Amino acid sequence: MGKLQSKTSVQTSKYRAEGSAGEPGPSRAAGRSPAHSEAVTSVAALQTDLCVSGGRDKAVAVCSWRSGAVLRRFLGHQREVTKVSTAPASGRVFSASRDRTVLMWELEAAAGPSQHFPGHELVVTGLAVSPDGSTLCTGSRDNSVCKWDTETGQCLARAAVSRNLVTHLCWVPGEPYVIQSSEDKTIRVWDSRELRVAHSFPAKQHIQTCCAASPDARYCLSCSSGAAGRGGEATLWDLRQTRSQVCEYRGHFQTTTSCVFLPRGPALAPSIATSSCDSTVKVWDRDTGACLATLCLEGSGPLASLAACDSSTLLCASSGSGIHLLRLRDGRGLALEEVAVF
Repeated sequence: MGKLQSKTSVQTSKYRAEGSAGEPGPSRAAGRSPAHSEAVTSVAALQTDLCVSGGRDKAVAVCSWRSGAVLRRFLGHQREVTKVSTAPASGRVFSASRDRTVLMWELEAAAGPSQHFPGHELVVTGLAVSPDGSTLCTGSRDNSVCKWDTETGQCLARAAVSRNLVTHLCWVPGEPYVIQSSEDKTIRVWDSRELRVAHSFPAKQHIQTCCAASPDARYCLSCSSGAAGRGGEATLWDLRQTRSQVCEYRGHFQTTTSCVFLPRGPALAPSIATSSCDSTVKVWDRDTGACLATLCLEGSGPLASLAACDSSTLLCASSGSGIHLLRLRDGRGLALEEVAVF
């Protein structure tokens, strides 16, 4: 497995005080290094106050999103990390890379990766792990999806679909199904038990860049590539009535790179969030398609990935400035604010 190693780096800096006078906006505390030295490509919520991220610097970082401190840093990939995923109940973190491999890391382990999953012929672009952490599904630009036993590292099944350049995978909570987006503009639902396509939604007009499943396993989201105001929409699909789309969310001017369901808050209608290459994050009413809030992260560059921590907290990975901590506030209407960046 080569020279694989894990390093721990605990940093104790603070965010700016919220609402402090004279502050031009969120900033890094002096003397604190960011989670990654280059563009952040993927971020996922891990536990109550932890997140995991991957970057162009080949590293996987575990951070406290409340303080911004880097608690663990895993090194082992030979090229850029493309996706990260977690199985919180198992304490396991998974990372995919342009080096065509997937690695599994144990949060409590002191050494390198505990499992290695080689086998794809091209960059790994999809990563979904079962809630108990026992089964992993991976997808690649080599048109294939693989199923793995995380304990043994054995490839249990492999399926290939012509022109199926995988862009993202996600597991449907409580179900044996995995949703997949593709460059062939199609959203597929895989039955992980036999690794076969159980359903394909009608193809969209643009490349499907990301997908997400709702916590209640009823809906899935997908989002599209776009440019100059064409495309870039997100689409809601009903996993039980699989004939057509339920709702579309239009407003981004460039490719929509990530989409997530927001946990239901006490005063918040069912909502979703999207991020885009146009440097904006938007929150939408799930059922009506109305845009509830928009935040432009100026100077951040294209936004790559979103993760929902709780009903009012989002993490956004960017190519230019790291991981942004965002908050939804319900005052005179819903507002999305940037609290900090790390």
